[in-house]
Amino acid sequence: MEIAGKAVCAFLLLTVIKLRRTEGINRVSAYLGHSAVIACPNMTNITMVTWKISPKSGGQCTLAYLNATKIERINCSDRINWRSKPKWDQALEIQQVEMADEGNYTCEMVNADGNFHHHYHLTVLASPRMALYCDDHGNPVCEAETVKPAAEIWWVPESDSTPRADSHDNGTVTVVSRFTAHSTSGKNPTCIVSHATLNETKSIACFPYSVTKRNLLILFLHSPHRMTQWRWNLILLTCRKKT
Repeated sequence: MEIAGKAVCAFLLLTVIKLRRTEGINRVSAYLGHSAVIACPNMTNITMVTWKISPKSGGQCTLAYLNATKIERINCSDRINWRSKPKWDQALEIQQVEMADEGNYTCEMVNADGNFHHHYHLTVLASPRMALYCDDHGNPVCEAETVKPAAEIWWVPESDSTPRADSHDNGTVTVVSRFTAHSTSGKNPTCIVSHATLNETKSIACFPYSVTKRNLLILFLHSPHRMTQWRWNLILLTCRKKT
């Protein structure tokens, strides 16, 4: 009787393992603003596929495909959907990825062999950006846009300015620092940016703009993307003067 009991227990244990198989967590990443696809392994004779999404902010989203007769969608953004027809392709597609999409994604598939769970953790990445340019008054300005936490900016030679940080709804933060040292000792100011996703150094030479028609024309032709309202007004005032 004891041997028979152990045999029954072993059979039941193997049956449970067969009916419910869970994979380890797969880590995937996607860039902010881009599209992302999370694939669930293709299987035959599927009777149900369910995506359960638990983002780091907001409620749980559920997409379910039931035996080719019904597709359910509960509390999901319009950006999150099946990549194609779930009967043939069970992959999930996220359009215009946001920082809030970070979190855990579980694909559950059911067929005659049992239930199969595939777990994913999505990390959203933001491409870091650094910019160094001269402002309207000829002062060097350094910008760094990264995911939180904010990047650190400092200058060589040392600057008297205090960086300003602006947070954005997409989870990124832009730090702006304006070089205001009294003297550079003849050296071009160098901006140094430090962040987990970005370490970069750039130098620039800026000069106060001489308000002449010739210099304004050069400014317009060579730096059209830097044409601010202040510079447009300067051009208009200068052009009105008699030569």
